[in-house]
Amino acid sequence: MDKLRAIEVFRRVIELGSFRAAAEDLNLSKAAISKNINELEDFLKTALINRTTRKLHITESGQVYYDQIKVILDNLASADLSMIESSNVLRGSVKISIPMTLGVLKINPIICDFMKLHPEISIEVVMSDSYIDLVEQGIDIAIRGGGLLKNSSLKSRKLLDIERVVCAAPEYLKNAPELEVPEDLTLHNCLIYTLSSSKHWTFKKGEETQSVDLNPGSYAVNNGLGLKQAIISGLGVTLTPRMFVDDALANGDVVELLQDWQAETHALYAIYPFHKEQSPKIRTLIDFLVEHLPG
Repeated sequence: MDKLRAIEVFRRVIELGSFRAAAEDLNLSKAAISKNINELEDFLKTALINRTTRKLHITESGQVYYDQIKVILDNLASADLSMIESSNVLRGSVKISIPMTLGVLKINPIICDFMKLHPEISIEVVMSDSYIDLVEQGIDIAIRGGGLLKNSSLKSRKLLDIERVVCAAPEYLKNAPELEVPEDLTLHNCLIYTLSSSKHWTFKKGEETQSVDLNPGSYAVNNGLGLKQAIISGLGVTLTPRMFVDDALANGDVVELLQDWQAETHALYAIYPFHKEQSPKIRTLIDFLVEHLPG
């Protein structure tokens, strides 16, 4: 038995939830996956996984073993990285997940500049506004809002605070009710970004705070660029990152509203597996993003 291979197979089976998924991930046959698990259980003289025709469940002993070997494999990967990347030349591959609009407008150009400085680095960019599991998808860095980590094996680094603005097109405002205080938003057609976890918009003015519960508007979308296009077309009013509409504000396509009120900011973080923290290429790329993202 190749014990290290068997342990790696066991880890991926648990993380991906099936023999088939682990086989695809490791480029092995399903029979090879089964053989490695059987040999590992025989060696340990204990069952690690209970199998049925439809599902598999990790045993209590299997959970204890998984928790321990996961740390060992992560430390081994970190040790390998420290040797491979010990020279001054950064090389290797990085897979990074980025929200679609933020990626297209701001982050992807920065990544392209980074690659020009480090030509031996190859980067795969996954642009999606949906939540992506770093472990399942083999992601090295995920750029996302909010630093709350549900997985203890992940770490985060704050990139910047994103200023958000209320805005609408002059065409919409011609026939719209007045909008002087946040609660006036209840009289307007508010365009919604559907992947936001918040169902209300919060504003501050000095010591005063107002939260507005959103009424269902006529348009909702799961993409920031689509939301921007809807605003410019005059469909309604929305709250969106300033960096998404700074050009439209500058040329008059949209108008900033409620300028006396400060909308709640959203923090942007780089999320990464904790064992990647010692990787020079990961650290250098995150440092580069911090330096070049608009503050």
